[in-house]
Amino acid sequence: MTQKIAVVGATGRVGRHVVDVVRERGFDAVPIARSLGVDVIAGEGLDAALEGVTCVVDAATGPSPVEAEATAFFTTAAANLASAAARAGVSRVVVVSIIGIDKFSAGYNAAKLAHERAWLAHPVDVRVLRAAQFHEFVGQLLQWGRRGDVAYLPAMRTQLVAARSVAEALVDLALDDAPAGGPIWEVAGPREERLVEMGRLLAARDGDPIRIEEGADPSDPSDPSDPDAPLYTTDALLPGPQARLAGPTYADWLAQPGG
Repeated sequence: MTQKIAVVGATGRVGRHVVDVVRERGFDAVPIARSLGVDVIAGEGLDAALEGVTCVVDAATGPSPVEAEATAFFTTAAANLASAAARAGVSRVVVVSIIGIDKFSAGYNAAKLAHERAWLAHPVDVRVLRAAQFHEFVGQLLQWGRRGDVAYLPAMRTQLVAARSVAEALVDLALDDAPAGGPIWEVAGPREERLVEMGRLLAARDGDPIRIEEGADPSDPSDPSDPDAPLYTTDALLPGPQARLAGPTYADWLAQPGG
Protein backbone atom coordinates (compact mmCIF):
# COMPACT_ATOMS: atom_id res chain seq x y z
CA MET A 1 0.00 0.00 0.00
CA THR A 2 1.34 3.45 -0.94
CA GLN A 3 2.10 5.70 2.02
CA LYS A 4 -0.33 8.57 2.47
CA ILE A 5 0.97 11.95 3.62
CA ALA A 6 -1.51 14.68 4.57
CA VAL A 7 -0.47 18.24 3.78
CA VAL A 8 -2.11 20.94 5.90
CA GLY A 9 -2.14 24.31 4.16
CA ALA A 10 -1.94 22.48 0.83
CA THR A 11 -2.85 25.53 -1.25
CA GLY A 12 -0.33 27.84 0.44
CA ARG A 13 3.15 29.01 -0.49
CA VAL A 14 4.96 25.93 0.86
CA GLY A 15 2.07 23.47 1.03
CA ARG A 16 1.45 23.38 -2.71
CA HIS A 17 5.11 22.48 -3.26
CA VAL A 18 4.90 19.78 -0.57
CA VAL A 19 1.97 18.19 -2.40
CA ASP A 20 4.00 18.23 -5.64
CA VAL A 21 7.11 16.71 -4.02
CA VAL A 22 5.13 13.96 -2.28
CA ARG A 23 3.51 12.94 -5.56
CA GLU A 24 6.75 13.18 -7.54
CA ARG A 25 8.29 10.69 -5.11
CA GLY A 26 5.49 8.21 -5.71
CA PHE A 27 3.43 8.67 -2.54
CA ASP A 28 -0.19 9.70 -2.04
CA ALA A 29 -0.67 13.34 -0.99
CA VAL A 30 -3.84 14.24 0.89
CA PRO A 31 -4.32 18.01 0.49
CA ILE A 32 -5.94 19.71 3.49
CA ALA A 33 -7.21 23.29 3.25
CA ARG A 34 -10.39 25.15 4.05
CA SER A 35 -10.98 25.75 0.34
CA LEU A 36 -10.89 21.96 -0.12
CA GLY A 37 -13.55 21.33 2.51
CA VAL A 38 -11.36 20.61 5.56
CA ASP A 39 -11.26 23.20 8.35
CA VAL A 40 -8.51 22.74 10.95
CA ILE A 41 -10.01 25.41 13.23
CA ALA A 42 -13.57 24.05 13.30
CA GLY A 43 -12.27 20.49 12.96
CA GLU A 44 -14.66 19.80 10.11
CA GLY A 45 -13.59 17.03 7.75
CA LEU A 46 -10.39 16.16 9.60
CA ASP A 47 -11.26 12.59 10.55
CA ALA A 48 -12.19 11.68 6.99
CA ALA A 49 -9.13 13.42 5.57
CA LEU A 50 -6.69 11.62 7.89
CA GLU A 51 -8.07 8.14 7.33
CA GLY A 52 -5.15 5.89 6.41
CA VAL A 53 -2.60 8.72 6.72
CA THR A 54 0.77 7.85 8.28
CA CYS A 55 2.31 11.34 8.39
CA VAL A 56 1.02 14.91 8.55
CA VAL A 57 3.00 17.87 7.22
CA ASP A 58 1.68 21.04 8.87
CA ALA A 59 2.44 23.93 6.52
CA ALA A 60 -0.57 26.05 7.45
CA THR A 61 -0.16 29.81 7.83
CA GLY A 62 -2.26 32.03 10.05
CA PRO A 63 -4.65 34.54 8.49
CA SER A 64 -3.29 37.42 10.58
CA PRO A 65 0.22 38.72 11.44
CA VAL A 66 -1.10 39.99 14.81
CA GLU A 67 0.43 37.94 17.62
CA ALA A 68 -2.74 37.18 19.61
CA GLU A 69 -4.77 36.21 16.54
CA ALA A 70 -1.96 34.16 15.01
CA THR A 71 -1.31 32.37 18.32
CA ALA A 72 -4.98 31.48 18.66
CA PHE A 73 -5.02 30.11 15.12
CA PHE A 74 -1.88 28.00 15.46
CA THR A 75 -2.61 26.53 18.88
CA THR A 76 -6.23 25.72 18.00
CA ALA A 77 -5.19 24.14 14.70
CA ALA A 78 -2.46 22.08 16.40
CA ALA A 79 -4.85 20.83 19.08
CA ASN A 80 -7.51 19.82 16.56
CA LEU A 81 -4.99 18.19 14.24
CA ALA A 82 -3.31 16.32 17.11
CA SER A 83 -6.62 14.91 18.31
CA ALA A 84 -7.66 13.81 14.84
CA ALA A 85 -4.18 12.39 14.16
CA ALA A 86 -4.34 10.31 17.34
CA ARG A 87 -7.72 8.90 16.33
CA ALA A 88 -6.36 8.07 12.87
CA GLY A 89 -3.17 6.44 14.16
CA VAL A 90 -0.85 8.97 12.50
CA SER A 91 2.71 8.16 13.56
CA ARG A 92 4.60 11.31 12.55
CA VAL A 93 4.04 15.06 12.20
CA VAL A 94 6.38 17.52 10.48
CA VAL A 95 5.85 21.22 11.16
CA VAL A 96 7.32 24.15 9.23
CA SER A 97 8.52 27.05 11.36
CA ILE A 98 11.00 29.97 11.26
CA ILE A 99 14.71 30.12 12.05
CA GLY A 100 15.51 32.07 15.21
CA ILE A 101 12.02 32.42 16.65
CA ASP A 102 13.15 31.31 20.11
CA LYS A 103 15.11 34.60 20.27
CA PHE A 104 12.02 36.76 19.66
CA SER A 105 9.43 37.92 22.18
CA ALA A 106 6.56 39.34 20.15
CA GLY A 107 4.60 39.31 16.91
CA TYR A 108 4.21 36.49 14.41
CA ASN A 109 7.49 34.89 15.52
CA ALA A 110 6.13 34.49 19.05
CA ALA A 111 2.97 32.94 17.62
CA LYS A 112 5.01 30.42 15.61
CA LEU A 113 7.00 29.52 18.73
CA ALA A 114 3.70 28.80 20.49
CA HIS A 115 2.79 26.64 17.48
CA GLU A 116 5.98 24.62 17.84
CA ARG A 117 5.45 24.13 21.57
CA ALA A 118 1.83 23.09 21.08
CA TRP A 119 2.90 20.32 18.72
CA LEU A 120 5.94 19.19 20.73
CA ALA A 121 3.71 18.72 23.79
CA HIS A 122 1.92 15.83 22.06
CA PRO A 123 3.15 12.21 22.41
CA VAL A 124 3.88 11.60 18.73
CA ASP A 125 7.01 11.79 16.58
CA VAL A 126 7.00 15.56 15.93
CA ARG A 127 9.72 17.10 13.77
CA VAL A 128 10.02 20.87 13.43
CA LEU A 129 11.73 22.36 10.38
CA ARG A 130 12.69 25.98 10.92
CA ALA A 131 13.17 27.77 7.60
CA ALA A 132 14.73 31.07 6.63
CA GLN A 133 12.55 33.72 4.99
CA PHE A 134 11.17 32.64 1.62
CA HIS A 135 12.16 34.29 -1.64
CA GLU A 136 8.57 35.51 -2.05
CA PHE A 137 8.93 37.42 1.23
CA VAL A 138 10.89 40.17 -0.57
CA GLY A 139 8.09 41.13 -2.93
CA GLN A 140 5.52 41.00 -0.14
CA LEU A 141 7.50 43.39 2.07
CA LEU A 142 8.24 45.63 -0.89
CA GLN A 143 4.52 46.11 -1.49
CA TRP A 144 3.81 46.69 2.21
CA GLY A 145 6.59 49.27 2.43
CA ARG A 146 5.60 51.38 -0.59
CA ARG A 147 5.05 55.07 0.10
CA GLY A 148 4.64 56.83 -3.23
CA ASP A 149 7.92 56.63 -5.15
CA VAL A 150 9.81 55.17 -2.16
CA ALA A 151 9.65 51.74 -0.50
CA TYR A 152 11.00 51.03 2.96
CA LEU A 153 12.38 47.60 3.77
CA PRO A 154 13.50 46.49 7.25
CA ALA A 155 17.20 46.35 7.98
CA MET A 156 17.53 42.58 7.98
CA ARG A 157 20.19 39.91 7.61
CA THR A 158 18.75 36.70 6.25
CA GLN A 159 19.56 33.65 4.16
CA LEU A 160 16.59 33.58 1.80
CA VAL A 161 15.40 30.16 0.66
CA ALA A 162 13.09 28.89 -2.07
CA ALA A 163 9.73 27.57 -0.91
CA ARG A 164 10.30 24.52 -3.13
CA SER A 165 13.57 23.78 -1.28
CA VAL A 166 11.73 23.97 2.05
CA ALA A 167 9.09 21.57 0.74
CA GLU A 168 11.76 19.07 -0.26
CA ALA A 169 13.29 19.22 3.22
CA LEU A 170 9.86 18.75 4.82
CA VAL A 171 9.18 15.65 2.76
CA ASP A 172 12.63 14.26 3.59
CA LEU A 173 11.81 14.61 7.29
CA ALA A 174 8.42 13.01 6.73
CA LEU A 175 9.95 9.96 5.08
CA ASP A 176 13.22 9.54 7.00
CA ASP A 177 12.89 7.06 9.86
CA ALA A 178 16.18 8.03 11.49
CA PRO A 179 17.27 11.59 10.68
CA ALA A 180 20.34 12.98 12.44
CA GLY A 181 19.55 15.50 15.19
CA GLY A 182 16.16 16.81 16.13
CA PRO A 183 13.43 17.39 17.07
CA ILE A 184 14.25 20.78 15.47
CA TRP A 185 16.04 21.13 12.13
CA GLU A 186 16.84 24.15 9.95
CA VAL A 187 16.86 24.88 6.23
CA ALA A 188 18.12 28.05 4.58
CA GLY A 189 19.43 29.37 1.30
CA PRO A 190 23.05 29.04 0.20
CA ARG A 191 24.32 32.43 1.40
CA GLU A 192 23.60 35.40 3.64
CA GLU A 193 21.86 38.36 2.00
CA ARG A 194 20.54 41.76 3.09
CA LEU A 195 16.84 42.22 2.48
CA VAL A 196 17.21 45.71 1.01
CA GLU A 197 19.66 44.52 -1.64
CA MET A 198 17.29 41.74 -2.64
CA GLY A 199 14.49 44.28 -2.92
CA ARG A 200 16.61 46.30 -5.31
CA LEU A 201 17.30 43.21 -7.39
CA LEU A 202 13.57 42.51 -7.64
CA ALA A 203 12.76 46.11 -8.62
CA ALA A 204 15.48 46.08 -11.28
CA ARG A 205 14.24 42.77 -12.69
CA ASP A 206 10.70 44.14 -12.93
CA GLY A 207 11.75 47.53 -14.32
CA ASP A 208 10.21 49.17 -11.26
CA PRO A 209 11.61 52.71 -10.72
CA ILE A 210 10.80 52.64 -6.98
CA ARG A 211 13.57 53.92 -4.70
CA ILE A 212 14.22 51.45 -1.91
CA GLU A 213 15.42 52.62 1.50
CA GLU A 214 16.51 50.47 4.41
CA GLY A 215 14.63 51.06 7.66
CA ALA A 216 11.19 52.14 8.86
CA ASP A 217 9.19 54.89 7.20
CA PRO A 218 10.17 58.02 9.20
CA SER A 219 6.91 59.77 8.26
CA ASP A 220 4.62 57.07 9.67
CA PRO A 221 3.93 57.79 13.36
CA SER A 222 1.29 55.04 13.45
CA ASP A 223 3.92 52.35 12.98
CA PRO A 224 4.32 50.74 16.42
CA SER A 225 7.76 50.07 17.77
CA ASP A 226 8.87 46.46 17.40
CA PRO A 227 10.68 45.37 20.56
CA ASP A 228 12.54 42.75 18.55
CA ALA A 229 13.66 45.09 15.74
CA PRO A 230 17.34 45.18 16.84
CA LEU A 231 17.53 41.40 16.36
CA TYR A 232 16.99 41.63 12.61
CA THR A 233 20.46 43.11 12.07
CA THR A 234 22.17 40.42 14.17
CA ASP A 235 22.60 36.76 13.30
CA ALA A 236 19.24 35.87 14.91
CA LEU A 237 17.64 34.90 11.58
CA LEU A 238 20.69 33.11 10.21
CA PRO A 239 20.98 29.31 10.23
CA GLY A 240 23.19 27.36 12.58
CA PRO A 241 26.19 25.25 11.49
CA GLN A 242 24.10 22.07 11.15
CA ALA A 243 21.46 23.62 8.89
CA ARG A 244 20.61 22.22 5.48
CA LEU A 245 21.60 24.82 2.86
CA ALA A 246 19.72 24.65 -0.43
CA GLY A 247 19.69 26.73 -3.60
CA PRO A 248 18.84 28.55 -5.68
CA THR A 249 20.11 31.93 -4.58
CA TYR A 250 17.61 34.76 -4.72
CA ALA A 251 19.15 36.14 -7.91
CA ASP A 252 19.00 32.74 -9.61
CA TRP A 253 15.42 32.26 -8.43
CA LEU A 254 14.42 35.63 -9.93
CA ALA A 255 15.81 34.50 -13.27
CA GLN A 256 13.67 31.37 -13.31
CA PRO A 257 10.19 31.31 -14.92
CA GLY A 258 7.71 32.25 -12.21
CA GLY A 259 10.39 33.71 -9.95
